[in-house]
Amino acid sequence: MRKYRLLILLFLGIYTIQAQSPASYVNPFIGTNEMGHTYPGATVPFGMVQLSPETDTIQYSIGKGYIKDVYRYCAGYQYSDKTIVGFSHTHFSGTGHSDLGDFLIMPTTGNLQLNPGTAQNPESGYRSRFSHDTEKASAGYYSVILSDDNIKAELTATARVGFHRYTFPESAQSNIILDLISGIYNYDGKVVWSSVRVENDTLVTGYRQTQGWARERTMYFAMVFSKPIRNYGCRDDGKVIYNDFYRKFNTTANFPEMSGRKLRTYFSFTTKAGEQILIKFALSSVSTEGALKNLQTEIPHRDFDQVHRQAEKAWNTELSRITIEASDEKKTIFYTAMYHAFLSPTLFMDVDGMYHGLDHNNHHAEGFNNHTTFSLWDTYRALHPLFTLVQQKRTSDMINSMLAHQQQSVHHILPVWSHYANENWCMIGYHAVSVIADAYIKGITGFDPQQALNACISSATYAPNDGIGDYLKYGYVPSDKSSNSASKTLEYAYDDFCISLMAKKMGKNDIAGEYEKRAQAYNLVFDSSTGFMRAKRSDGMFMSPFDPLSTEKQGFIEGNAWNYSFYVPQDPLKLIAMNGGNKKFISHLDSLFNIALDEKHFAESEDITAAGLIGNYVHGNEPSHHVPYLYVFAGAPSKTQERIHQIINTMYHNTTDGLCGNDDCGQMSAWYIFSSLGFYPVCPGTGEYVIGTPSVEKATLNLENGKQFTITAKNLSEKNMYIHKIILNGLPYAKFIINHDDIMKGGTLEFEMGAKPKK
Repeated sequence: MRKYRLLILLFLGIYTIQAQSPASYVNPFIGTNEMGHTYPGATVPFGMVQLSPETDTIQYSIGKGYIKDVYRYCAGYQYSDKTIVGFSHTHFSGTGHSDLGDFLIMPTTGNLQLNPGTAQNPESGYRSRFSHDTEKASAGYYSVILSDDNIKAELTATARVGFHRYTFPESAQSNIILDLISGIYNYDGKVVWSSVRVENDTLVTGYRQTQGWARERTMYFAMVFSKPIRNYGCRDDGKVIYNDFYRKFNTTANFPEMSGRKLRTYFSFTTKAGEQILIKFALSSVSTEGALKNLQTEIPHRDFDQVHRQAEKAWNTELSRITIEASDEKKTIFYTAMYHAFLSPTLFMDVDGMYHGLDHNNHHAEGFNNHTTFSLWDTYRALHPLFTLVQQKRTSDMINSMLAHQQQSVHHILPVWSHYANENWCMIGYHAVSVIADAYIKGITGFDPQQALNACISSATYAPNDGIGDYLKYGYVPSDKSSNSASKTLEYAYDDFCISLMAKKMGKNDIAGEYEKRAQAYNLVFDSSTGFMRAKRSDGMFMSPFDPLSTEKQGFIEGNAWNYSFYVPQDPLKLIAMNGGNKKFISHLDSLFNIALDEKHFAESEDITAAGLIGNYVHGNEPSHHVPYLYVFAGAPSKTQERIHQIINTMYHNTTDGLCGNDDCGQMSAWYIFSSLGFYPVCPGTGEYVIGTPSVEKATLNLENGKQFTITAKNLSEKNMYIHKIILNGLPYAKFIINHDDIMKGGTLEFEMGAKPKK
């Protein structure tokens, strides 16, 4: 691993002596391993276009079952691969399931090949070998040499437009292939229809409709070449039963309308040695006209380098919301985490405010920027709370986007896991509630609180969804009525707590009382005889047999009873009391970190490698992310400090396998950012952060209200991990809780560190 680390640091230029901006510390390759599922590529913060290489074309299925190897390609790119098949314009970062990979472009020379070929035999198709020695990536830019045809590929982007620059060798026939079949988690029949129009000798428009994780998704494009097209054409490998009267034309060569279910198109040129062909490729969810407006507005010129500089500037602006003083190694990991955190939710709106809605009608966003890609089961925990600190305007936009989703939903509920005008219903809970309540409690404005509260209640009372009807009937989700029932009960109870806080602040005491009562549901699935949360049947009996180390058929998801038994973020003091008080609780919590998970039980764990485990504590999945901070509530903050120090140093690295699990749209990275600063939102919605231990010497939060909050850690070192004194705004501070309002007022938080625990 050390040689990879050195290689990456060298080609990213980290070991230089001049002053560096935050963007120069970003390492887009961190986490591109099998579990990280991130991607290197060209995008701007929260950009609609996320342009990146694809390194293979593994299918989700070939008709029977799920091909497990496709899981490695959730983001399209694998660092260990030797070939690139092209560059597509939409991606997820760090998800455990996938979609997208729209509009793959690949430059080639010589004889035309309209199939991707195989990794074992790249010559059999249009793919190309490449070497990491020629690969460069930084915030807003990616380049590589496609060695088979000696073509240099460079990518950059604006919010809605991908910008390609290809430097060709001398060739009588140089080709740009636009593959409308290619996609991530692809399968035969996923592409419902695609269409391409050659408007003139440099402008091409079209669209593609797919059915995948998003059930019905249509994306439009406008593509402009810097050089007139010499020849063009297509191949449709779909079976055509009725070809109507288009059969009178040869629609495969120089015919300006091309369409089909399995369509690959090409555009040919003659190039001189060193000649560059530029491609501006704009997206829209509304229309090709919208895509063209996006293109003309965002890149009205042909200056690739200017767009690259603008993308880098945009990243520096966003990454500078938090500035730190630390080693170069720490800076690289920290700012890469910031980079990951600011990839999504993504903008989903044209420059004129139009976007495609959940009801599959087009809408105009009034007073907000519409966003998509809400992986809420993951991101409510730390990513969205991070946004409430350093992305408050975007937080308001995101909440308005969720409220628009709720209004357009035929179910009249907030998003669960939504992307590209679709609800994909992935994971459990109604955690948009947590995001909205947390923002409201923290004083973020720009949305209608009453509308938001109504939307939260609508989601919390929609009986057909995922056991909510039974939850309302029994007070918990019964295991014989619904899968993952114990997890659902615990997470619904937390979301209900958030509704109660929001309603209370709004003066709606009757609603607050109702949801405060519902928030006690965790009591009903706690088994005092074992000390664990357990799935319970509708007859009131706990499900058996019971294995607290197992994640299969025990009523939990992405965690076992050990992990979920610590999930009562709304009332950790009650949880401690239920476990026999501070001393017994601390011992129980110690056991979580010390118990070895055997191979049988580890095999049941989802989405993680062994690197994501400390004993039975699973950092590679989200349900345990708050757990190390629970020691504070039991009067043992030094144990929190030890565990945070351990996790930061063992599970986040500046290597290609630098993450211990899926980044999950930024959640894993947001945990690192908070924990590096020295505090964490154990219970979003309360407006409180629990103090852990800092891992950077100094950090400054540059807040949107114009104020700064500065954190310093005196005498910090690898040995000096323990907090000996806390000083807030010049005065001794005796608590291990800090309020959001104290941070937003600006000021200073000082930690004095030492090598031994201090009571």
